[in-house]
Amino acid sequence: MFETTIAGSLPKPFWLAEPGKLWPQWKAQGAELEAAKRDATVLVLKEQEDAGLDIVTDGEQSRQHFVHGFLEAVVGIDFDHKVKMGIRNNRYEAMVPQVTGALRLRSRVHRMEATLARAHTKKKLKITLPGPMTIVDTVADRYYGDRRSLAMAFADLLNDEARALQADGVDVLQFDEPAFNVYPDEVNDWGIAALERAAEGLSCTTAVHICYGYGIQANLDWKKSLGDEWRQYEQIFPALAKSSIKQVSLECANSHVPMELMSLLVNKDVLVGVIDVASDAIETPEQVADVIGKALDFVPRQRLLPCTNCGMAPMNREIALRKLNALVQGAALARTRHG
Repeated sequence: MFETTIAGSLPKPFWLAEPGKLWPQWKAQGAELEAAKRDATVLVLKEQEDAGLDIVTDGEQSRQHFVHGFLEAVVGIDFDHKVKMGIRNNRYEAMVPQVTGALRLRSRVHRMEATLARAHTKKKLKITLPGPMTIVDTVADRYYGDRRSLAMAFADLLNDEARALQADGVDVLQFDEPAFNVYPDEVNDWGIAALERAAEGLSCTTAVHICYGYGIQANLDWKKSLGDEWRQYEQIFPALAKSSIKQVSLECANSHVPMELMSLLVNKDVLVGVIDVASDAIETPEQVADVIGKALDFVPRQRLLPCTNCGMAPMNREIALRKLNALVQGAALARTRHG
């Protein structure tokens, strides 16, 4: 009961990349960088195990960014001529690569991380991939002409990599779709269909992570504009409940998401965000257990997995590790209270 996990990413060690940044520069190049990525992956696995997490990840230590880490292995993407573009409905501007031709995978994307992590842990292993809609919202299309066609093209590539990751021994494949909270009409029109194509044929556990973004200023400012209740989930959860995706990861702690919206996810495992990644304040086990207790009014106990609100990549490492401990200790307290 209450298996603990994280959304996916963890802060990178200072010797691997610039600390405290969402788009950090690597501290090495070539073979030295690849060795550092492997070392960091093993390190964060050990840190998650030491904290007591039940389902661990590679921490996304080999990716400069959660979307671009996938795109770097795709033919048809021009990284040499990035353009400035508003993303997430112009919430902020980013320098993004351009889609200039038919898309195909140049090679495997995350084989190293998956096989290395699988060899170094006996815990359940989760690997994350960016979802099709979120990728579409993070590139400039100069070839396909419409977002749906581009999303389906990316979904096919994601499915190829997801099937290969499953063969590598990955237990959970999670697709990260923060864009789902921004374009609800498109989610219901083609976003879930693209997500299902990305997950087609998988027998491992499939998940989708939908949050309100990292704890960066642009996201904090956006949240202030959403009012006293954040009801974006209400517009997409009914359709997700009918999908084949087995788990939904959502934001909860210190948010204005009405908890009753979780009841829309009928027959889904719900990864309830009980750790706020937009604050450096360390949650107490009691606070974590309280959020779990409130969520139990809407999620059956056998389907509730305590999690982080979002990825922890831009956070201070020490704070992130202390939050992992709070997550595990809070889940243990909740088992005592509700077992």
